[in-house]
Amino acid sequence: MTIASTTQLICFAALSITLVVGAFGVVLLPNIVYSAFLLAGVFLSVSGLYLLLNASFVAAAQILVYVGAVNVLILFAIMLVNKREDLSAIPGLALRRVLSAAVCGGLFLLLVRVAFTTPWALPGPASIGEEATARIGEHLFSDYLLPFELASVLLLMAMIGAIVLARRDVYTSDVITGEPADQGLIEKARTPLLTSKP
Repeated sequence: MTIASTTQLICFAALSITLVVGAFGVVLLPNIVYSAFLLAGVFLSVSGLYLLLNASFVAAAQILVYVGAVNVLILFAIMLVNKREDLSAIPGLALRRVLSAAVCGGLFLLLVRVAFTTPWALPGPASIGEEATARIGEHLFSDYLLPFELASVLLLMAMIGAIVLARRDVYTSDVITGEPADQGLIEKARTPLLTSKP
């Protein structure tokens, strides 16, 4: 085993551990903001795995699109909505957790079986080098044009939804009936952190 292959194996192990731990953190952490930040770490780990596969363009696109756009959009949606609601008890939560764990475990065993029983062609196909970007562009605007545009529309809808949810129109009276507005919908005024005491 050469130094290059050992370094590649160490990098693969580190990125894989980071990916798995980050994915568990995204799912299990109770704070959604921390989950969103860990999701960025998961996306970065995936881009590192792409770099190990000599797919530099896909790695750069992963960082630009997922870390720079999707994850930032998720963070903006979380910060703008800022809901303060007490979570009520979910009926049958233990049963739901058991069923979810069973489904996830079954999918994991299926993936492990596929990974170990598939006759992988090693080494893989030869790299096409500098023509890779042009080939990806051809496929994006021919074979995969519809999924590409659908993803763009979904991201736009998510951004518009976050803006609509975060928008707050505060009125002291109803603009139609003239009755006093429900003051419970208006955020309570907070005392500033730094106040000069007399």
